[in-house]
Amino acid sequence: MAEPRSVVVTGASRGLGLAAAAHLHGAGWHVLAAMRSPDEGLERLRAATGAASDDPRLVPICLDLDDPSSIANAAGTIREAVGAPDGLVHNAGVAGVGCLEELPMSVWEQIFSTNFFGPVRLTKELLPSMRAAGRGRIVMVSSQGAIRGMPAIGAYSAAKGALERWAESLSQEVAPFGLGVTVLVAGTFKTDILTLTPTYADARGPYAKHHEALEATGRRYLRFAASPDRFAPAVERALAEHRPFARHGVGIDAQLLLLGNRLLPSSLLQRVLGRAIGIPRPGSAPVDERKPRA
Repeated sequence: MAEPRSVVVTGASRGLGLAAAAHLHGAGWHVLAAMRSPDEGLERLRAATGAASDDPRLVPICLDLDDPSSIANAAGTIREAVGAPDGLVHNAGVAGVGCLEELPMSVWEQIFSTNFFGPVRLTKELLPSMRAAGRGRIVMVSSQGAIRGMPAIGAYSAAKGALERWAESLSQEVAPFGLGVTVLVAGTFKTDILTLTPTYADARGPYAKHHEALEATGRRYLRFAASPDRFAPAVERALAEHRPFARHGVGIDAQLLLLGNRLLPSSLLQRVLGRAIGIPRPGSAPVDERKPRA
């Protein structure tokens, strides 16, 4: 009997990562579920999959994308378990809410560490074995903020934008060796990132109206957010692709944004998005709110 295909899924303890790992396990993949807290996350995965405690196709990997030594150790464990993985799904991510003047630089650094530099390091560790095997698909889970930067999540948008530009570069580097890259632009799904993201918004500061509008818009969109289980099949399809590079929107909102980004002039799309999310119009801030606070 042929060995099952193997896939590494980061951020597999909750949200889109848990849904993707559970779906792939159900489809017969050997899932290496990478997460910061394997004890907690593995229990959730077993509950979602019905896998036994000794299931050889569900392997927890301890991974902290903020820690280079943890990344190196995780990569060693992955190579020891499966050699070259057939798939690598970069899903793990963190966010923080706050406009530029509100968000501490330490939060910017953490978001880039987890969402960008961590995936770069992990791929750098695993790529030699995948290149030597002459096969493999690398899937980057991105965000609508990577297509058009969104207010109050500037760090998250910038990190995901960097991830997409790197994915485009990487695809051209690895294509001659039989590898490919897919970017999945996630729409709005009911995940913990919507409720657990720390906020640095100042409700009495100059950006208060921004946050009021964004929170109201977020509540409206959340009512229509899909279950993460609706996202998981897109990961399986991405892993089966053969083109050197592909990008797909997952969810109607992500698909519409990708379409608008292709068809509309940038200035028009900016105005449309600004009205859709309700942020104050250009030049509308009262004079007293423009002055630096003492």
